[in-house]
Amino acid sequence: MSATVHEHPGEIRPPRHSHVFLGEAHAENARRTWMVIWLCGAMMIAEIVGGLLFGSIALVADGMHMSTHAGALLLSALAYTYAHKHAEDPRFTFGTGKLGDLAGFTSAVILAMIALLIGYEAISRILRPVPIHFAEAIPIACVGLVVNVVSAWLLMGSDGGGDGHHGHWRSHGHSHGQGAMHDNATHRIRTQTGTLVLSVFEDGVPPRFRLQAETGPGPAAHSVTIETERPNGARQLFTMTDGGPWLESPEAIPEPHEFIAHLRIGDDTHTVTFEEHAHGTAHRDNNIRAAAIHVIADAAVSVLVIAGLLLARAFGWLWMDPLAGIMGACVIASWSRGLIWDTGAILLDMNPDRRMADNLRQMIESDGDTIADLHLWRLGPGHLGAIVSVGTRESRGPDHYRAMLARFPSLSHLTIEVQRV
Repeated sequence: MSATVHEHPGEIRPPRHSHVFLGEAHAENARRTWMVIWLCGAMMIAEIVGGLLFGSIALVADGMHMSTHAGALLLSALAYTYAHKHAEDPRFTFGTGKLGDLAGFTSAVILAMIALLIGYEAISRILRPVPIHFAEAIPIACVGLVVNVVSAWLLMGSDGGGDGHHGHWRSHGHSHGQGAMHDNATHRIRTQTGTLVLSVFEDGVPPRFRLQAETGPGPAAHSVTIETERPNGARQLFTMTDGGPWLESPEAIPEPHEFIAHLRIGDDTHTVTFEEHAHGTAHRDNNIRAAAIHVIADAAVSVLVIAGLLLARAFGWLWMDPLAGIMGACVIASWSRGLIWDTGAILLDMNPDRRMADNLRQMIESDGDTIADLHLWRLGPGHLGAIVSVGTRESRGPDHYRAMLARFPSLSHLTIEVQRV
């Protein structure tokens, strides 16, 4: 984490930090996007050339349709290239991390226009039906589906394409006894009788500890306690009750979820550490997401078109083809709306994680200080910026709060102002 701090008005320490806020998978996502561009480009050229050589207007039309997706993907790839090339350009005050969101917003607008065009064409064909060349249309739709599935697999294979970084927890653990294993959501603790899974469950309910046996018999509820130790020294003891397949704490875990947990089972003690970080879409790469939505949307439309063509050929329901187009247009429009909302919120510097902002406030104010002003915004995938103005009666400098907030690794650019009150 880097920080610019203000001891008090008039005394400012010069900033000494990088403004490179690109996602961890930036280079990998760029490589995958270029791979899909070459795949779609080759398919586009083959269809157009083949259609012209063999007199198939359907092949030419599908090739032109493929060109729209290749163009949108090219926009994503160029955004990756430009963002990397100018990552340290001082003209960009907060780096080029948002360029992917700008490209994603543009792609979302293109998707919305494609949805409107598909809807318009489908309605026109309902009002004025045209002959369908099933022998050509069905194979072309199948080939297009294969290309889009392969493209989606390439794009979604990257961390940025999905929600691989959206977990709630970063976990680290050690154990006094048999040892502990952990992943991004839970702690797996080895005991003399088997492996236990300790997690914080909060799916639609107040967060509570859950302890479940993965292998071997589980412990009795009366023999288990969990004591949390927070950075400010505060401790809290949690008992456990029998919840059927697991043991659960009747007491809710207060925010923020940043503590050491001492799990006691009889005479054995196991210690694990939970570190909370950004939630929601803080790590999402909206550029690769937009590229993936383009090919996934086209794949979904291909499935609907194939189904419509098969039904139209089997039963003579010519209206099934344009109906499939309308359904596909609605699907694309829905995904486009979600992408426009997410990327637009980032471009307008909306708070990307209200829960994290609340945790920052609660962590600082738990020692009796007050936050006079707090701004939190996204700088790029996995990078957040924050401006915090703290009022305190204690002899605390900016370094005190910088060390406190260092537990949030997503805070890549932190400005702290401390005022005596």
